[in-house]
Amino acid sequence: MSIKLKDIYRIVVEKGIAEDARDCKEIDRVLANAKKAYDKLDEDEREFFDSEKLTNPYSDTRISVGDPEAEVSGLLAGIDMEVGEVVLADRLRDKGEPVDLIFAHHPEGLGYAGLHEVMYMQADLWAAQGVGIGAADALIEPRAQEIRRKVMPANHYRAIDAARLLGFLMMSCHTPADNSVNAFVQSFIDDEAPVTLGDLVKVLRTIPEYADAAAKGYGPALINGSESGRTGRIAVDMTGGTEGPEEALERLSAAGVGTLVGMHYSEKHRKKAEELKINLVIAGHVSSDALGMNLVLDEIEGAGEIAIYCTSGMVRVKRS
Repeated sequence: MSIKLKDIYRIVVEKGIAEDARDCKEIDRVLANAKKAYDKLDEDEREFFDSEKLTNPYSDTRISVGDPEAEVSGLLAGIDMEVGEVVLADRLRDKGEPVDLIFAHHPEGLGYAGLHEVMYMQADLWAAQGVGIGAADALIEPRAQEIRRKVMPANHYRAIDAARLLGFLMMSCHTPADNSVNAFVQSFIDDEAPVTLGDLVKVLRTIPEYADAAAKGYGPALINGSESGRTGRIAVDMTGGTEGPEEALERLSAAGVGTLVGMHYSEKHRKKAEELKINLVIAGHVSSDALGMNLVLDEIEGAGEIAIYCTSGMVRVKRS
């Protein structure tokens, strides 16, 4: 039995909430604020309001193309699903594969335009590590607005237009997948309790997606600190849209975090970490995204019969 697009979307959002580092009270507050913003709008302005914000706290996760009632027999999942991947989906369909849905991790269209909005959750993640929430809110605001300005000139709907013309459904699954990998890796590290940074890298490589990446030359790597150095308190930093400001490292270090494990860190972040003597481990961007997407795909497969094809960095690993 196939599954409807609206059910996939519902599963994705529910998985994101279940794995969110914030509590339900905070998520409810985010949704309530969206409702207040909507209610304040004049009638002629409401048509421009993204009504999904009223029930979905992740602005980077949206159905981009298609009727939510449409049946999905198969999907093509990938990290970056651009026009080339849309054409690939069309070729697979020509060869008889049941591909109905292009299931992207990185958002396109409205989801990409709203990427900056999910960044505010980083303040809550830092607060959980001991950073004052007032300072955390003040730190994330300018960085989120920087990202908003950065994505404004993008050609947001290029891949979506291609999907529409070729008759595909399309949706993005960004923060729900990132929440999933963040929770999974934090729990895994807490259970394994590596003592040194070298041990930390080794245990990460026992996770199949990271082992695959390591074999391909882009696996987990230590970029600040020494292999023999002790990890101290380890915080996983893999959700909240994209990188926060490097100034946040100062607050995390002062709060007692000894090591950060993230998908990626800029050179500015590495230099700041070097200055602060806080260790940085890059788990891997595409491999972390694949791990998060696999955790979501497990939920989707559990809800109905669906064929899954992978491309653009996705390596399917089933855990349920």
